Amino acid sequence: MSNSKEMKLSSISRKRKITQIVLILFLTVLCIVTVLPFLILVSASFSNEKDVAMYGFRLIPMKIDLAAYRYVLNTGKPLLQAYINTIWISFVKTGLVIFFNGLMAYPLSRKDFIDKGKMTMYLYFTTLFSGGAAASYILITRYLHMGNTPLVYLLPSMISPWIIFYIRTFFNGIPYEISESAFMDGAGHFTIFWKIMMPLSKPILATQALGCFLATWNDWYTSMLYVKDTKLQMLQWYMQRIIMNAQVMKMAEQQFGVVVNMEMPMETARMAMAVLVAGPALFIFPFFQKYFAKGMVVGSVKG
Repeated sequence: MSNSKEMKLSSISRKRKITQIVLILFLTVLCIVTVLPFLILVSASFSNEKDVAMYGFRLIPMKIDLAAYRYVLNTGKPLLQAYINTIWISFVKTGLVIFFNGLMAYPLSRKDFIDKGKMTMYLYFTTLFSGGAAASYILITRYLHMGNTPLVYLLPSMISPWIIFYIRTFFNGIPYEISESAFMDGAGHFTIFWKIMMPLSKPILATQALGCFLATWNDWYTSMLYVKDTKLQMLQWYMQRIIMNAQVMKMAEQQFGVVVNMEMPMETARMAMAVLVAGPALFIFPFFQKYFAKGMVVGSVKG
């Protein structure tokens, strides 16, 4: 009997090891497939424009050429200003979004809030219907007078019903007795929200903060539509303007014979811009990684 049990245990142990090896191999291949496009993008940004046109994108550049980065960084101060605008707007907006949406989610998670059903329906109603781009533009520029100001990046999209619902769902998972105990000890609602609910909700707050930060960092539409002052434009729109200007010069050179005395590496410049734009945002992700998995699970739970 003991021999049969040992054989069964050894068989189970072998199956587990085989499963672990297969899983590790699968995850390794998945990581390689995920990272490979980014490595090719970085390689292309350091490649020569003619090499890319003739031989396509390669994992290792045939010859190191910094022409794309020289072309992109040639603008100097305006590019630095766009970087500064994008950095401070992304951080400030993320903080405001998390604070005010969390502040809205707190009463919706409390059992003693009588009108939470009506408020929930009101918030949900706003996700079904929209006035459209024309109505938004008229409202923001003519009536709120936020066009061509930093406020246009912060206020119009600061409140999100979906973020409120996610945070409220996580708040509902926190034992109600904790806030009740604090309330009986003399704590007010804001104290409970700020010192109890928010610290206990780091996973969902970090997940939503990361999403908001990346969405703001990649925002080009707001600059294109509402901002004319180049000193207030975001990085993504500024990069697109560089590419569009290069395309116009290229067309003028080809169609009208205009001689442009500058090197215009179109494809490699796009790759260099992608590296310059994505690089700083990639450093943010590790700070949220430990909260990310748990926070994403909340999105699949209805509450």
